[in-house]
Amino acid sequence: MPTERRRVDAHHHVWDRARHPQHWIDPGSMAAIDADFGISDLAPLAAAEGVSRAVVVETVSSEAETLDLLALAATDRLIAGVVGWVDLAADDVAARLAAMRRSPGGEALVGVRHQVQGEDDPGFLDRPEVRRGVAAVADAGLAFDVVIRHEQLPQVVRLAREVPQVRLVLDHLGKPDLAGGDLAAWRRDLSALAEAPNVVAKVSGLVTEARWDGWSTADLRPAVVHALDTFGPGRLVFGSDWPVVNLAGGYARWVLAYDELTAELTEDERAAIDRATAERVYRLAAGETA
Repeated sequence: MPTERRRVDAHHHVWDRARHPQHWIDPGSMAAIDADFGISDLAPLAAAEGVSRAVVVETVSSEAETLDLLALAATDRLIAGVVGWVDLAADDVAARLAAMRRSPGGEALVGVRHQVQGEDDPGFLDRPEVRRGVAAVADAGLAFDVVIRHEQLPQVVRLAREVPQVRLVLDHLGKPDLAGGDLAAWRRDLSALAEAPNVVAKVSGLVTEARWDGWSTADLRPAVVHALDTFGPGRLVFGSDWPVVNLAGGYARWVLAYDELTAELTEDERAAIDRATAERVYRLAAGETA
């Protein structure tokens, strides 16, 4: 295996809680991330792991946060793309996206994400108004990220099949229950999702689905092996999920495990997961890793 791997970190966050409060952070159990995190905090960690470009992803359902992320992208070379947020149920999604693209840094908008994990409706993605919103995202040439609980995978399968024009990105492999160890339903549903050719999945966020203070690479292996078997290396994407990854060991420890989990792949297969799939799905401009 090459001693140096060049990567795009396709999933990380930054936040300033004075501007955009992160109400989901529990100051007791999540003390490791109960702080502000900026791009200057990420830069040395990323550089140490061969990351020269990154995609920053929304954390709160706020178009104002997306505008701030785009403005940040305009001033920082590490950020190659922004996955923002828009109200998918609005009747003017296309106009809202166009306005974002006219804002400072707007050319960095590469996708939209919705945190379906916060929706109790098992048919949220089936709603006609949401489907129209997702279609508008696709029509704008943007990817659509979804972050879900593993039991919500069936509605993502339906969306992928019924809105085939969207480039759909499944965050964190659909959050398999690595801590509990019951992966049967997740395996079934991920296999079904992989049948849709318009879907890719992120190898990210796995350490926080395992035991935060006691996971090993072996604990993550069943999920990664199944993802490789179903999606194949050419439809998987590396991401750090920083700074959330700090809850379970941090950036470097996750990358070490990821490298071990992908060590048996060919150089071309590793390059696909490390950077090429992210560049293709998010339509990133040519950069240092290309």
